[in-house]
Amino acid sequence: MSRRAKQRQAALPAAPAATNLAVGRKARRGTWLAGLTALVLGGVTGAGTAHAQYAHQISSIVVDARTGDVLSQNNPDLRRYPASLTKLMTLYMTFSALRAGVITPNQEVPVSIHASTMEPSKLGLVPGSRLTVEEAILALVTKSANDAACALGELIGSGSEPQFAAMMTRQAQALGMNDTTFRNASGLPNTEQLTTARDLATLGRKLIADFPEYYHYFATPSFRFHQRVIPNHNPMLKVYAGAEGMKTGYTQEAGHNLVTSAMRDNVRLVGVVLGSASNTQRTQLMASQLDRGFDAEGVAPVERPLLLARATTHRSATREHRVIAMAGATHHRALEVAEASTHVRRGRPTTAHDHRVRLIGAKVHAISAHPLHHTAHSRSRSRT
Repeated sequence: MSRRAKQRQAALPAAPAATNLAVGRKARRGTWLAGLTALVLGGVTGAGTAHAQYAHQISSIVVDARTGDVLSQNNPDLRRYPASLTKLMTLYMTFSALRAGVITPNQEVPVSIHASTMEPSKLGLVPGSRLTVEEAILALVTKSANDAACALGELIGSGSEPQFAAMMTRQAQALGMNDTTFRNASGLPNTEQLTTARDLATLGRKLIADFPEYYHYFATPSFRFHQRVIPNHNPMLKVYAGAEGMKTGYTQEAGHNLVTSAMRDNVRLVGVVLGSASNTQRTQLMASQLDRGFDAEGVAPVERPLLLARATTHRSATREHRVIAMAGATHHRALEVAEASTHVRRGRPTTAHDHRVRLIGAKVHAISAHPLHHTAHSRSRSRT
């Protein structure tokens, strides 16, 4: 730089503090994005276009969260639709951006028209409204809100959910999730959005190991949003001793999916169940395989059984099984669907089957509100 140019630069007024902050955040974002891109040489646009699903065939796996040792598995490498389990990667990307200083917990997330049109489950956010990054995180881990997931994706993906999905896929490849492709932030149906039970177990382990400061969010029993208490719809938090959270998911094409982390006697496991026929079957399978996993690790069973009743009702020619905790706990209707809303065809009522299942070590957590301060206003129009 010439002497005259240096003199002109020195004569310029100092940048305002807000501008410096914006420049600093932009620089951090550039560094973070460059690091993400560098994780996978040449970038990744997809991991194939296989669309095959496996009706009535369950994929599952249980691994030691610390070592990655596989304790049990069943069809763990079949490529399946993740449904709302997609939000685990949305959360991984969010935690990564928080760690890098690209976003902050109290930063406001704008809600676009596109985000507001996401199908239930959702918070019912309207275009032009805002919520904080932390509120969006809590909405994902409790209600599995598709509108909040999309808004987060647009925030991190520079206003583009497809760009964010490409970032998610690159991150998945960097984590060793070689059979996973993402096309959106929520898990709403897309035939090219695919994963495996093994890949999701890897993601669960990485969330625990890479972001211990944010891992507590998955155990949130409920949070308060605009005068509403939003309960966590993950049944494992209520019925399995040592359960720490993670994520549920369902679409008609994917079936009932679940990723669960649980810890007993300093042994932490991550379990995955994909393609169950009902919520009840999914919960039973997860509890059984985690029990076997802890047994394989030499952890004694917890002698506090909980009896669960399975009520069966007809819905659109399919059976929906609901888990009812028989422990006097407050009952909340589960809503963790990442799919377009369906029409209920009313038929003859059926008699509930008193089909009892014994789950070792089950427990019920009390629901308590998580106090948060809000500055945004939105209209609730979610379907329950």
